Amino acid sequence: MIGLSLLMGSLVLAGAVCIMGMDASHLPLLWLFSVCTIAVVGIGALGLLAVFGTPGMLFITVFYIAMAVPTSGATVPLQALPDFYRVLGEFEPLRQITGAVRSILYYDAQGDAGLTRGWVMLGVGLAVACLFGFGVTRFYDRKGLHRIPADEEPEPVPAHA
Repeated sequence: MIGLSLLMGSLVLAGAVCIMGMDASHLPLLWLFSVCTIAVVGIGALGLLAVFGTPGMLFITVFYIAMAVPTSGATVPLQALPDFYRVLGEFEPLRQITGAVRSILYYDAQGDAGLTRGWVMLGVGLAVACLFGFGVTRFYDRKGLHRIPADEEPEPVPAHA
């Protein structure tokens, strides 16, 4: 995921800055934050897939898209949303990402404009994703539980003499 985040973060910024002419006075910081964001969200998604298997895709869609877009504050101010979304906005990743990118692009990369919170929440998100993903899969492995459906289990490999 880290390798893919380096590639995708670079491609997205190359397209935005070089092709579309986006003004990015703090380009190295924007690139670094973009790469870290892609990596952390990707690792979180992989953790959910590892823990829940195929249903994990539904959890990923709900958590990273369906609940994140309204709470991001990018299209509708958080104050105009119901209380449920305001509470979600405190920990949903897209709100923190939007605030940090807004700080980098429009507020001279000032920490108190959302950049510090963005970095902190990325660190928290990475820690939670790793602890949850590795913790639950380790539990599964210790208990001998399998996350492969019974009809898709691979054939045992015969031992060679």
